[in-house]
Amino acid sequence: MELKLTRPIVFLDLETTGIKVATDRIVEICLLREQVDGTIKIKAQRVNPEIPIPPEVTAIHGITNEDVRDCPTFKQIAHELDQFLENCDLAGYNSNHFDIPLLVEEFLRAGMDFDLRGRRFVDVQNIFHKMEPRTLSAAYKFYCQHELINAHSAEGDTRATYEILKAQLDRYENVTLKDRNGNEIQPVVNDIKTLSDFSTLGKSADLVGHIIYNDKSIEIFNFGKHKGKPVVQVFKDEPSYYDWMMKSEFPLSTKKVITSIKLKGFNNESVRLG
Repeated sequence: MELKLTRPIVFLDLETTGIKVATDRIVEICLLREQVDGTIKIKAQRVNPEIPIPPEVTAIHGITNEDVRDCPTFKQIAHELDQFLENCDLAGYNSNHFDIPLLVEEFLRAGMDFDLRGRRFVDVQNIFHKMEPRTLSAAYKFYCQHELINAHSAEGDTRATYEILKAQLDRYENVTLKDRNGNEIQPVVNDIKTLSDFSTLGKSADLVGHIIYNDKSIEIFNFGKHKGKPVVQVFKDEPSYYDWMMKSEFPLSTKKVITSIKLKGFNNESVRLG
């Protein structure tokens, strides 16, 4: 089944130096952009991460320090990537948890604020895990009846993810599930907003889920000794906690969010006192 689009969508996959969003870097990126008319453009690029690639990571994706030594840095290609991604929804495999947060982090390191407002995010892994728990290679075999030969190459994984989503639309057409309230729904339909809603796990204030919203839409901590507590209240009662987070290895995107929350809380307090 071909995708029904109201605007372009980009499928992305990153090969990196590791799995820590705050400190690891991209060594290879592939973007597959489908236009509303079905036209497809692919951009694949190896990247000099400016830090060493650990041998155990090279053993997974096969990219060595020598392979990327003369490649451009992310900062050198950031504007080009930003233009390619302009006005696009985003999709990938485990992309909501890893690829998108790390991509945003790289843009922030490059001095660019990659705007996510208004975009929809389709995470094929989340759809897969909800419907048929498996790995990417198994997902490709399950949905597409092919072996994923070139796993852990950015382009191979990106193309597989793109094909899986289209196969999911075919397989789950008219399939119903029961939501938390016991109502029957048809979650996998050919509509990017619906797919985005279904493939999003929980509502986070930041990209990696350190800050989430409670049932009253208040930002609360999702980790550590203050887990479950409102961020504004913690920063008011324990200002040093904000300072600790800003000096620690949290993603820049998370630091941006907590700074915004802190400023919002300060401004609200000023209005109340005024």
